[in-house]
Amino acid sequence: MTPRLAGVGEILDLESSSQRFPATLLEEKVATRLREAGASEASLTAATRAMLHASLVGVDSHGVRLTEHYCNMLAGGRLNKNPQLKVDIRAAGSAMVDGDDGLGHYAAYHAVEVGIELAQKAGVGAVGIAHSSHLGAAGAYALAGAERGFVTFATTNTDSMVALFDGAARFHGTNPLAFAAPVPDSRPWLLDMATSSIPMNRVLLHRSLELELPDGVAADKHGGATTDPNTADMLLPLGGAEYGYKGAALAGVATLFSALLTGTTLDTDFIPMYGGDDISTPRNMGHFVLVIDPDKFVGRELFGAMITRYLASLRSAPVREGAERVMAPGDREWEEMAHRQQEGVPVDPDTIRFLGL
Repeated sequence: MTPRLAGVGEILDLESSSQRFPATLLEEKVATRLREAGASEASLTAATRAMLHASLVGVDSHGVRLTEHYCNMLAGGRLNKNPQLKVDIRAAGSAMVDGDDGLGHYAAYHAVEVGIELAQKAGVGAVGIAHSSHLGAAGAYALAGAERGFVTFATTNTDSMVALFDGAARFHGTNPLAFAAPVPDSRPWLLDMATSSIPMNRVLLHRSLELELPDGVAADKHGGATTDPNTADMLLPLGGAEYGYKGAALAGVATLFSALLTGTTLDTDFIPMYGGDDISTPRNMGHFVLVIDPDKFVGRELFGAMITRYLASLRSAPVREGAERVMAPGDREWEEMAHRQQEGVPVDPDTIRFLGL
């Protein structure tokens, strides 16, 4: 049977088509490769952390398979090997972080820390990021805030690869929206979703694994739907043929926060992440992080009690015929993480070769 995408979230079943490796080994290999490419310890630590998060929760498209791409961009000069982050506090609850054209993971994790400091004083910390690069899995940064006890939102816009609703050309990026919230005595509530049907990295992963794409997620260069990853030229917005206007509009939300509020690059103006000849010019990507301190609203204790009650009610809701249970955002990811920590992380053949596994 051909492995297919899971019905909820973006976990790809690589069970039958990839070898598995311990997360600790992957962490070591990824860090070594980035170090060999010249990345500073601070920036490679952040990138490794974000990629391992993605690989462990099953977002393989944004996991360790991106190591080779980042190394190529470091070698080509697009990425600053030793970025010096700068923080400009604009108001009590707002700031800008300059990523100095380094690995985007470094700037994003730092923006979460800045947001937490602002939120502890002002209740909210809204942080824009400029002069950055590919963000990776946005959920990694939302999770970083939630693990510190803060409700956190993270987003980015990316280069055009998603058609508009009823469109026949690339316009928005995959433009993820990620939200996370702390839950007492439990893993955080976590939503990390692309506003496209799937990420473009997933198309590349399917090419590497020679797997067919699901229906209704990608289109060829003429805008016609295709399941062949080798002819897929663009993605379709979340919601499909009938409701894709919702995904297309949500992609615009990511652009509003990440590009318009930060004064960075619009989706249609990006140097392509893949396929271009220019790997030396920085892309000036923008991201956005919003951190909220529950203590400055209802109070941390009552918030914790409320979200615990909410999630208990959600998970005990009636189940439709044929379904096993209702899951909250994050449930599937934490189960996949536990499975991969025990059984190993699946890695595609191209990445096995590059990491020397």
